Formats: sequence, C-alpha cells, structure tokens
Amino acid sequence: MKAARMHTTGGPGVFKYEDVPQPKPRQGEFLIEVHCAGVNPVDTKIRKGKYKPFRPRLPAIIGRDVAGVVRGVGGKARKGRRSAFRVGDPVFGMLDYDRGAYSEYTIASAREIAFRPKNVSERDAGAIGVAALTAWQGLFDHGRLKKGQRVLIHGAAGGVGHFAVQFARISGATVIATASKRDLDWVKGLGADEVIDFKNQRFEEHTGNIDLVLDLIAGDTQDRSWGVLKTSGGAIVSTLTEPSKAVARKHHARGMRMVVKVKTAQLRKIASLIGSGRVKVTVAKVFPLRRVTEAHRCLENDHVRGKVELHIAPTWTDLAARMSENGGTPSQLAVYAGTGLSGLGPML
Repeated sequence: MKAARMHTTGGPGVFKYEDVPQPKPRQGEFLIEVHCAGVNPVDTKIRKGKYKPFRPRLPAIIGRDVAGVVRGVGGKARKGRRSAFRVGDPVFGMLDYDRGAYSEYTIASAREIAFRPKNVSERDAGAIGVAALTAWQGLFDHGRLKKGQRVLIHGAAGGVGHFAVQFARISGATVIATASKRDLDWVKGLGADEVIDFKNQRFEEHTGNIDLVLDLIAGDTQDRSWGVLKTSGGAIVSTLTEPSKAVARKHHARGMRMVVKVKTAQLRKIASLIGSGRVKVTVAKVFPLRRVTEAHRCLENDHVRGKVELHIAPTWTDLAARMSENGGTPSQLAVYAGTGLSGLGPML
C-alpha cells in the first residue's frame, strides 16, 4: 500500500510517500481502507517530536482522524458472537496514537471506530475525530457546561473551535467567541451570541461573568482569561497549557489542561448531530495523500477556517485494476467501492 511515513522528526518535509507493507488485523481488530483523514495541530507537534504524550517510533505513520470502509476482520469470532463490524461497513473514528491514518489502509479496534451514518459524508466524518471530541470533552466532560451558563471560546474559527461554538449553542449556553476580524460573521453564523475581534479588541473589556473559558490559544490569552470569570465557581479548560493552580485558587475557580480521549459513544452522538443538520463541518482544504507536506504547511502557515483533510481513497482506475486482478467485473466496481467515493470525484 501507499503511505506517508516520517523517517525523522522535523519540518513538513520529513514525510515520504512510499510503498509499505499492508498491516494485518489481529484478533479483535479491523483492517480499514482509509478514504479520508483529518490533519490536526497535534499531528504537527508529533511530526516535530515535541508532543510529550507520544513520541513516534520511526519510521512512523501518524494521523488519528479516519473515515473509510472495513476491508478485513482479524481472527475468528468467538462461537455464538458476531463481530462488531463486517467487511464493507462504512466507519469513522479516532485512532490510538500508534496506529496512523496517513495511509491507504490502517488497523482499528472496535473501541476506536463507529458506524458512519448514511447521511454523514465521508469528508465530514474524516474531520470529526480529534477536533470534535476535544470540543465536546472540553465543554462537557471537563468544563461541565450547562444550559444557561456563559462560555468564552478562544480560537473559535479553528477545527476545535468551530465545533465548540456549535456544541455550546446546542446545549443552551450563551456563547462568546474570539476570532480574527475576517471570521467574525462566520463564527456568529455558527451560533455565537457575541463575537470579539481578538487582534483589535481586548476581550476582557467586552465580556465578563463567564462560567467557562475554553482556551485553544494559551499564552497571554489564558493569563487574561482569569479576569473574565465569574466571582466564584468558574473554570478554564485548556488544550495547550496547564493553567496555574495558584491563580485558580485566587479566583475561586478551576483550571485544567485536557487531553482528548477516544469515546465512541460521543463519536456516535456527534455524528447524529451532523447527520441531522444541527452541526456543520467546515473543511477548509483537502489534499491528496501524496501532498501531505503541503497539508501540514497549510495548517501551520495559512489562515485555516475549520479543518484540513487528506483524501486517500483509491481512484476509479485503481479500483478497476483491483477488480480485474480478483476476477471481478466493472459492474461490481460500485459494490466494491461502497459509498466511499461519494462526493469526492473532483479530488480523484
């Protein structure tokens, strides 16, 4: 199979698009043909070797967001038990760090994936994983956000932020969001009640009495956020820097840094919200796998609204060749491809 592997840590150019052995699923695992894979800021940190929770064993295939189709089941199902997924099932999810979605095939356990609803496109499903679960867990698992409360979301136009705005709105909270001037109207359209231009306005002069700050920026932004919390009982949840415990006590508040966890029940809930139209997924740019270096440069250097994604599904020519090799006919091609290439024709 083809994969984008890191042979060293460093800049975006460390990836090599090359042939590697196709992985084989063990008992309780599934072989996934990857069609879409999200690119997240944490991927760039792992690439640089600067992400403490995980240091890849080189050469490495990275990437946690995945959407595709089950193509193999490892081992044999126990007598009387049905496998969680069958060959041909459309799935999506968030892989453990040591898996890697920047490849034509990957391995996943039942814990890491969920069925992709028919009314959720593969492109949208491939963008859910890390960003949507981070937003959900930051708001509700760690932030304990409830209906009627006030939440301030820093970096609201990014991958995590644009999900967080929508989740908070659906929960019945009042949503205040910071973003750049060009994104203010767009973020407001996602459901923010108030928007603040973080470059030209000091947010602490425009809001206050906040129950929860979801900090996706860190640095000076986090330091200044203590001043907008309500007098007692507020919280700052950061995805980047651990908030000061001493300062938290001074403000009678909670402060914590979170690390996203795989929770398939939450994946299913989020997919349901997307399928119903209550939550929208914004994919800023899509790159073919062989251009993964450009995808990382885009994420690090360009103004990205929403998510950056890799398209990895095989082309129709590739699929036709596989069918021919296996004695299939052109009429069976659509059956083999399933719904995997729906809506992605321009990327082939």
